[in-house]
Amino acid sequence: MDQATFNIQPLNRFGGSNTTIRRPREIACFSYDRDRQFSLGDSSLAYYYPPNLPADLNIGFETFQKLNDSADEHLDALLDTIVALERDTEKKCETDIITWRGMMTKIMTAPFDMMNGFEMNATCFQGTIFIEENNSYKNEQKEIQKNQRMPPGMASQERMMYWGYKFEVLSVLSKPWDPTTREEIEGRQNEIVNNSAQYCSVVKTGMGNVRMILGGEVDAVWDCKPERKEDPIHWVELKTSAEILNERDMLKYERKLLKFWAQSFLLGVPTIIVGFRDQDGIVRRLEELDTASIPGKVKKLGRGSWDGNICINFAAQFLEWLKHTIQSDGTWRIRKKEKSSVIEVFKIEESGHGDILSSTFMNWRSQPQPQP
Repeated sequence: MDQATFNIQPLNRFGGSNTTIRRPREIACFSYDRDRQFSLGDSSLAYYYPPNLPADLNIGFETFQKLNDSADEHLDALLDTIVALERDTEKKCETDIITWRGMMTKIMTAPFDMMNGFEMNATCFQGTIFIEENNSYKNEQKEIQKNQRMPPGMASQERMMYWGYKFEVLSVLSKPWDPTTREEIEGRQNEIVNNSAQYCSVVKTGMGNVRMILGGEVDAVWDCKPERKEDPIHWVELKTSAEILNERDMLKYERKLLKFWAQSFLLGVPTIIVGFRDQDGIVRRLEELDTASIPGKVKKLGRGSWDGNICINFAAQFLEWLKHTIQSDGTWRIRKKEKSSVIEVFKIEESGHGDILSSTFMNWRSQPQPQP
């Protein structure tokens, strides 16, 4: 079948809490430095240390060293890390899906995010589906967002994006607290913001009958990474949000929490720190959120704008369906149009794997693999 659709509505068929979840466990990691150079390991790992308040997120906007992410990086860094892991362990990573955490976040939040669309490319190789973002669609959306006119009194999209990165710089240290000097802690305000450096965690996880390997950026660790690989890591996700002044703001924030929760849930990040800022970009207070308790709080105290169980059950059923839909060679498109309640999956190339899989990965996997 070269074309198929999966209906998001009616949502009630995804109710209940019957999907089994495999706790995300880090199996590898990689880093990008400030020059966007890739390396295996945790050289770009950051350590959480609260910022001094009030914090002005505008400082340094003129010197922002912004990553140009218009080029298509595909899954290359994730696949290079998997090749290194397989070499090291002499064991193939057997899984159903390999993708970035961002793609899974879009899928998981689709039941309650009707307004936004997405486009992804996928291919099947050796029984695993590989999914990446459709880069030209991503660039088009960024252009639309950039040209959006902001309401009077509101900062530009560009400035608001900078606020998020500035908050990260103000909230992390490049080494643990102990060996860090007071000057380094207090000098964070004057540090030039560069969003090229990233620490990326690669985790094994799963929903229902679908096993996954996901790669995604992690902002910081609360203390240190544990010695034992099987111990959970106390990751921290850093976010900013407008101060809540009325009911409308509350609903907006609750919808934001859906994305915050899904992102952190998928990589096994237990804590989210939110810096609440005013419309001038001054952070006045911090709030610490326990990722696991967010859906319950939204259900109990919120306006009922989303349901975590429905997101998980929906994602599990969609991925199960995807496994049976994408089984042959070629390149596929996974698309949800804006305001649409269906996800379309259709073939765009009859054979090969497009540029989704790197030649390094294909060559490695084509060699005889050690038997488990």
